[in-house]
Amino acid sequence: MNPDRPTPRHIVLAGASGTIGSAVAAQLAAEGHAVTPLPRAALADGAALAAVMTEAPPEVVISCIASRSGAPKDAEAVDYRANLALLEAAEAAGVGHFILLSAICVQKPLLAFQHAKLKFEARLTASAMNYTIIRPTAFFKSLSGQVKRVKAGKPFLIFGDGNLTRCKPISDGDLARFIASAIDNPEAANRILPIGGPGPAISLREAGEILFEVAGKAPKFKSVSPQIFTYAERVLGLGAGVSDWFAEKAEYARIARYYATESMLVRDPATGEYSADLTPEYGSESLRAHYERLLKGV
Repeated sequence: MNPDRPTPRHIVLAGASGTIGSAVAAQLAAEGHAVTPLPRAALADGAALAAVMTEAPPEVVISCIASRSGAPKDAEAVDYRANLALLEAAEAAGVGHFILLSAICVQKPLLAFQHAKLKFEARLTASAMNYTIIRPTAFFKSLSGQVKRVKAGKPFLIFGDGNLTRCKPISDGDLARFIASAIDNPEAANRILPIGGPGPAISLREAGEILFEVAGKAPKFKSVSPQIFTYAERVLGLGAGVSDWFAEKAEYARIARYYATESMLVRDPATGEYSADLTPEYGSESLRAHYERLLKGV
């Protein structure tokens, strides 16, 4: 999409210490860009943020920050307010391009962090600055939590029959390359770009089958009903009005149910259904190869 040797740019990168942010930082450095990592603490300090923008005026700002828990207060503070502070500092510094790492799940917003992300996306698209909003599907990391279980001979946990949801998982490296490809790319200017890995779309059961095959073990699954999260939300919701603790735990139950029942694919605007065909593919790194690397390190 970009020339083989892109023009080096000065870039401020927020979230550089995170999983995706560190991959983006490495990719930008490999392409010859000058990268200033922005500590998360600076986003809450207007003077520190202005100083970063003044000392090394960036041409591009990339935000890979995201709330860690998804709880309402955390989402408001990070997904919206921290990004807003970054955008306002970028506007004041005359930055030309703001690239935002968002999430594909904001298409169907039922959770606090999704609403916070959408609120910032709306502010960004309304600004006078060029923007690119990237909404990736599932990360490899989100499908890697059961590697040790399988290695230990335990069953792979699935929801229902394991085919309730599908995704096109994308690796950290491929996503980092896609984010970097938006720089100086007119095709990415002022666009919202959903993106998946190289495909095909797979279910949780199929991911488990790949993991068992790579581990050299016979598939063994244990089904969990997503209803367990609904029950938990109802019980915890009883105390949500009087306790922040209960409110947060109820939100965690909603988050768990969402990911157990909603696909991470583009929704067809005509039908509202998730569509593998409409979900763009990018990169070459496979989930199978990722599992192979993880199993060697377990």
